[in-house]
Amino acid sequence: MTKRLFTAIVCLLIGFGVFAQDTKEDIQKKQEELRQEIAQLNQTLNQIKSNKKKSLSQLALVQKKIAARNALIRTINNDLTRLDNTIYSNQLEINAMKRELDTLKINYAKSLVFAYKNRSSYDYLNFIFSATSFNDAVKRIAYLKSYKQYRETQVATIQKTQQVMQDKIATLTSNKTDKKTALADQGKELNVLQEDRKEQDDVLKDLKGRENDVAKQIQQNQRDQQKLKGALQAIINREIAEAKKREAARLKAIEDQKKKDEAAAALAAANKTNNNATIPNDAKTNVDASANNKSSNNASSNLPVTSNRVYNVLESTSEGLTSSINFEKNRGHLPWPVSSGIVSIHFGSYTIPGTKLSGNNSGITISTPYGATVKSVADGVVSGVFDMGGTQAIVIMHGKYFTAYSNLATVKVSKGTQVNAGTVLGTADRGQDGDGEITFMVESSSGGYMNPESWLSAK
Repeated sequence: MTKRLFTAIVCLLIGFGVFAQDTKEDIQKKQEELRQEIAQLNQTLNQIKSNKKKSLSQLALVQKKIAARNALIRTINNDLTRLDNTIYSNQLEINAMKRELDTLKINYAKSLVFAYKNRSSYDYLNFIFSATSFNDAVKRIAYLKSYKQYRETQVATIQKTQQVMQDKIATLTSNKTDKKTALADQGKELNVLQEDRKEQDDVLKDLKGRENDVAKQIQQNQRDQQKLKGALQAIINREIAEAKKREAARLKAIEDQKKKDEAAAALAAANKTNNNATIPNDAKTNVDASANNKSSNNASSNLPVTSNRVYNVLESTSEGLTSSINFEKNRGHLPWPVSSGIVSIHFGSYTIPGTKLSGNNSGITISTPYGATVKSVADGVVSGVFDMGGTQAIVIMHGKYFTAYSNLATVKVSKGTQVNAGTVLGTADRGQDGDGEITFMVESSSGGYMNPESWLSAK
């Protein structure tokens, strides 16, 4: 009894363990996604390897590839765990079926022995006619029929159990084959991981040997970024000043119209004694203008409203407010400015592994093939296009939000251009180390720089 209870508990725990794990399909899907990611990283890495000098872009690519391969190995380990649990569970079921089959065979053998000992027709007839009554005889006949059916059922049950057990053995064999394949994949990926780590060490060694050059690159990047930030802030200040001027003009027009309306009302009151008198044409014009102005004023009341939201002057028009709200709604889902590439320098403070070098990034630096198409991440208006000293930069206004795209080799838009998400802005130029890259920033006119990765969709 204790042994059976222990076996039941073990089976139950295994069942819960299998249930808690990812399914085979989930694991295979994740593995395929990771393999595609690694293939894309290798493709990008091969494109920038033409530059003999090791770069921060190459380091970022190798590190991202190592992270992806570690994740792939973890999925293989999860698959191995799943297979081990499945194999163990199937083996327990097969053992239980074997015991059940042995019991069925023993019982069937006993019934055969009993049938053999009572195989004479005389014994059957004697059993029936020895009944004490007619009803008893009918019951004995029914018993003999049910006993025959019982033996037939025993045979069918034995055959069915044998078939189920054979299927389970075939599944177990397949599980073991899958495990063997998974182990081979695990070994292969572990070997490649060692090669990736060696490549990372080579890049770090080269960067450490060129620490002075890398330090100059970081300093130049900081100067370029300060220049970009200054230009971006000037554009924001200009847009705010223009928005304030437009708002002041709008309010003045409303005040002037109010005065005209009051004059028209006074004139109407003066002519009230004459019921048949008509309102002069200029008063009608003022009244009609008043109605149109009220309609125009009411248009601002139809702007999208979000609770607990702080509005600023760049959202004083329906277009500006709608653009801001649409930008906010797509936080975490904005498309990337380039189709292929990785973040080589993340937002905020960063350090170069293996060195004492560090820097600060107000946006993100994206490594991408030289000449890659750069696109707008959201609908907006181009607020500025300017030279950065050999490369170009573009600033786009999305209501109270601004995105900046710098280190462009070519530019396809101009100031005032209306753009949509996906509109081609230009192409990526080379960075200081010779690899293609762009810098991407997100800033709010009222809140400073924000981490662009929190706005872009997950890759």
